[in-house]
Amino acid sequence: MIGTALVVRLRVNGHTVRRLVRASRDAQPGDVAWDPVRGALDARLLEGCDAIVNLGGVQIDRRWTSTRKREILDSRTQSTATLARAIRAMKRPPRVMLSGSAIGIYGDRGDELLDEESTLGDDFLASVARAWEAAAAPIREAGVRLVLLRTGVVLSPNGGALARLLPVFRLGAGGVIGAGRQWMSWISLHDHVRAMEHAIVTQSLAGAVNLVSPAPVTNVEFTEVLAGVLHRPAFMRVPRIAIEMLLGEMATGTVLASQRVQPVALTASDFRFVDARLEAALTRELAG
Repeated sequence: MIGTALVVRLRVNGHTVRRLVRASRDAQPGDVAWDPVRGALDARLLEGCDAIVNLGGVQIDRRWTSTRKREILDSRTQSTATLARAIRAMKRPPRVMLSGSAIGIYGDRGDELLDEESTLGDDFLASVARAWEAAAAPIREAGVRLVLLRTGVVLSPNGGALARLLPVFRLGAGGVIGAGRQWMSWISLHDHVRAMEHAIVTQSLAGAVNLVSPAPVTNVEFTEVLAGVLHRPAFMRVPRIAIEMLLGEMATGTVLASQRVQPVALTASDFRFVDARLEAALTRELAG
């Protein structure tokens, strides 16, 4: 979802984009074939590029069996490590690489205000994000500016959390999850791709960058705003125990986790949000 939107924006703004694809049936002229599971990528095919963006990773929105946990971790670290090896082998490496990460790296932190200098968590998603960022470390050692994109909840009707919530809320069956006090650090898809383009061209940005709006909300607030934008009631409440029984560990790591995150590095680099407030973000994304 995010990668597709980024490709469109970059091409509209006059950039040449070459996609890394794993299946030949999906290939377009100019695409580069690779196999991150086997670590297969011909570094020569990337020579001359200015920037590389890697957002690869299987979705985390399924019950976390031991097998699924391994897939979540491997899909992120293998792709990143493959790109790191290719960059180190290039005669003309890119100027910058944007490497995926997530605000899950901070763990479940209640009401604590978090920025890029905050301590990191130790639960499953935090350990995945730690390993994901560690896999990118050789890129910095190769002299390439490395930006670690710690992404929050990306709002788009085409995928992610919002796409799953919309059918329920449109039926008037939406509601608060658990106590509703958990913080949700979100960003509109529109601002997310703008922020990535900004990171590509802004030399001062390096290291961890929180990709979230400056106005996180609690689950109660999110529920009220989404229901208001859709002009639907939202009186339901899903008990914490029901979510935990349904989703297991995934529940405590995602929908019940609280992360109140601020985009300090992004705003310090003079990035200006278009959708700084939740109502404006939802209105824009749903109008599209």
